[in-house]
Amino acid sequence: MTTEVRVPTLGESVTEATVATWFKKPGDTVAVDEMLCELETDKVTVEVPSPSAGNMGNIVAAEGETVGVNALLATILSGSGTTTARAPAAKAGGTDIMVPTLGESVTEATVSTWFKAVGDSVAQDEMLCELETDKVSVEVPAPTSGVLSEILAAEGATVGAAAKLGVISGAVGAATAAATQAPTPAQAHSKSTDVENAPSAKKAMAAAGIDPATVKGTGRDGRIMKEDVANAATPTAAPAVPAPAAAIPRAPVAADDAAREERVRMTRLRQTIAKRLKDAQNTAAILTTYNEVDMTEVMALRSQYKEQFEKKHGVKLGFMSFFTKACCHALKEVPELNAEIDGTDVVYKNFVHMGVAAGTPTGLVVPVIRDADSMSFADIEKAIGEKGRRARDGKLSMAEMQGGTFTISNGGVYGSLMSSPILNPPQSGILGMHKIQDRPMAINGQVVIRPMMYLALSYDHRVVDGKGAVTFLVRVKEALEDPRRLLMDL
Repeated sequence: MTTEVRVPTLGESVTEATVATWFKKPGDTVAVDEMLCELETDKVTVEVPSPSAGNMGNIVAAEGETVGVNALLATILSGSGTTTARAPAAKAGGTDIMVPTLGESVTEATVSTWFKAVGDSVAQDEMLCELETDKVSVEVPAPTSGVLSEILAAEGATVGAAAKLGVISGAVGAATAAATQAPTPAQAHSKSTDVENAPSAKKAMAAAGIDPATVKGTGRDGRIMKEDVANAATPTAAPAVPAPAAAIPRAPVAADDAAREERVRMTRLRQTIAKRLKDAQNTAAILTTYNEVDMTEVMALRSQYKEQFEKKHGVKLGFMSFFTKACCHALKEVPELNAEIDGTDVVYKNFVHMGVAAGTPTGLVVPVIRDADSMSFADIEKAIGEKGRRARDGKLSMAEMQGGTFTISNGGVYGSLMSSPILNPPQSGILGMHKIQDRPMAINGQVVIRPMMYLALSYDHRVVDGKGAVTFLVRVKEALEDPRRLLMDL
């Protein structure tokens, strides 16, 4: 009997992942729920357990391959026999190097780096080049041993899902020559340890000249993942990579200035982020309105009860729970800020899934606190703390970052005094918090120093009118300047 091992659900907007590491090989005995392999997505690492006990059969998706949701990864045999995968047959004129499967929604990739040059000997499964898609980096292994006789897609070229990248010829007898090559430091390290690091991590360490012994792995059994290498990398100068011509001609640069410049191509992921942010500006009618809030009462209330709060609930009382509660309160009065446009319809949400932007070593993520409108201060603080830790450790699942209806972004933790946040589509509103700064204020005819914070609300003017946006900010301001209004639902 044969049991199929397939890619599990990765999240509502994630359609593909990269096979990072196989822990088993064909013929190995496996137990139910024993970890077979790890998959890498944009944000998280996913472990794939064995659905049944038996022996490993075919491994259909090799390390470095990109696979879609529910794609076949391998088979488990309940009998004693095993099946091994066959290498591609070499053609008379050589073996073609083809673009691997990129995922059902990905139609093209960019050739990022060639690790081999024409004339180099290669061993079967040795990494030849790396491709970049919108979501992941895809490593292309050699389909057979031989000599790289032709490179058809140079670095920087955009290739389709079924394109030919190059040709390997002289397969007969070439395996021996390739095997005599000295192993790279990354290969030597992987042979000297029982833990097999992710292929993308090996490549990144070799490219950056990083000793694997200096990198702390966060994967299973201390396995080094690609994000671990990024976190450990020192800010050394990266090699210049030719970049595609920009859409707008670059201004002339003096020769002496050009010699001091560094040109680094944007990754496909960074290009996608840039495109999505620009698409948000081009699609939504984004407008920002501002107000300021006197934080005196919130700070006094927090100072008065923070020790009792922490003793009872086991979590510190911060400002985010006050802002989350204030926003949920204001969204009841201005429901269009908790809505989204779907074609010609406006979909109003009768719940608040609050997105809380969090900075991590790998970039900005927005975990979602679900049903925040029905949570207590303690529940909100616990949820924010737990999501923040998981975000910093790279343990958030894609499902935890989907479905938000409104977002709060706190630039004040970095010292920002005022900014205009960009919408997180398809949401219609985002509140920007900023630094608390003492300023002179006129209170009852007297100049008094008060801890003030600027608030910025960016909203989609297609569904939210100016009156609603201003009303929302005023309600948030009122609730924070007199927190008793939250208790009274005023």
